[in-house]
Amino acid sequence: MTLHWLRGNAITLLENGTCFFPALLEEIDRATTEIFLETYIFAPDDVGQAIAAALQRAARRGITVHLIVDGFGGRDFVAHLMEPLTAAGVHVLIYRREVATLSLRRHRLRRLHRKLAVIDGRVAFVGGINIISDYEAPALDAPRQDYTVRIEGPLLAPIHTSVKHVWGLVSWASFRRRLRLLGKANAQALPVGNMEAAFVIRDNIRHRRDIEDAYLLGIAAARREIILANAYFLPGRRFRQALLAAARRGVRITLLVQGLADHPLQQRATRAIYDSLLNAGMRIIEYHRSYLHAKVAVIDEHWATVGSSNIDPFSLLLAREANVVIRHPPFATALRDSLQQAIARGGREIHADAWQRAPLSQRLINWTAYGLVRLMIGIAGYGNRH
Repeated sequence: MTLHWLRGNAITLLENGTCFFPALLEEIDRATTEIFLETYIFAPDDVGQAIAAALQRAARRGITVHLIVDGFGGRDFVAHLMEPLTAAGVHVLIYRREVATLSLRRHRLRRLHRKLAVIDGRVAFVGGINIISDYEAPALDAPRQDYTVRIEGPLLAPIHTSVKHVWGLVSWASFRRRLRLLGKANAQALPVGNMEAAFVIRDNIRHRRDIEDAYLLGIAAARREIILANAYFLPGRRFRQALLAAARRGVRITLLVQGLADHPLQQRATRAIYDSLLNAGMRIIEYHRSYLHAKVAVIDEHWATVGSSNIDPFSLLLAREANVVIRHPPFATALRDSLQQAIARGGREIHADAWQRAPLSQRLINWTAYGLVRLMIGIAGYGNRH
């Protein structure tokens, strides 16, 4: 795989919803022609209400607003926010709407997990932050840890093309052919900065391995350091082998994963592979200050990625995902510094000797969880690819 690098971009790192939501609201209110917004979760909380209100204002002043929400992650959206948005003139599509809650059909795990926004073909946001308050858990006084990037420049062209393509696919699949393509803006893709970046997606047709391959290229080129922060980390064989090979050639590898778990089954499955990673000399740090939701990495302080894709079978084998890969030392350094601060504020390192003394009952729980996750992937028909 060869990444399609584009130069001349201006890319800004936005940490947590504290930075992202005000920036998104500002651009929605500035829109003059069209808005595309894709999200996995669109919660009916204070953040969701504020963004829904901004989308309604845009539609009422004549902006063409396209909104796609995943049918599983957006169940509360359908129940509480969808009707007033459509009444205001927002064009809404639901990606694979949930009908049978207990269904085990293969396609049910194929979700729209992307978090993208493109306004007027002029500015885009790509990252891992859903439309939901950072303070979803009232008992936590720290925000959910996550990242998005704001993009201007030539990279807008493939991002804009991608959101239009997905809108067309979902409108046809939803029998909403009259909504197939309503936007009229062209991507404003002239150089505006000095940053080199690539837009990488994962789908179930032509781009099944693109995000994983982008990671593997970065890991293979690493010479000094890899810092990988991922909410749900359960890599397949190729990814594990790449990390182990990097560790053998002396690369310092730090894995920042969830300590507080919003999906305990996946956390337990991840803990089942700690032994092999620790024995290879990797550092594993669990984040306990709040929920870690980041999907980012920094390699050798010049290569970085920010996006929606976890390093687990659900993201890498099933979901629609979108990441930006950036080659720019100042950006990579800024992301590395942010991750180091997160580790200092809320990280707890897992040490190999203490981990090996863990009770046998905990190990059995971890491996049972690992087996259940593998079973789910097997039901989806992808067990042999993980």
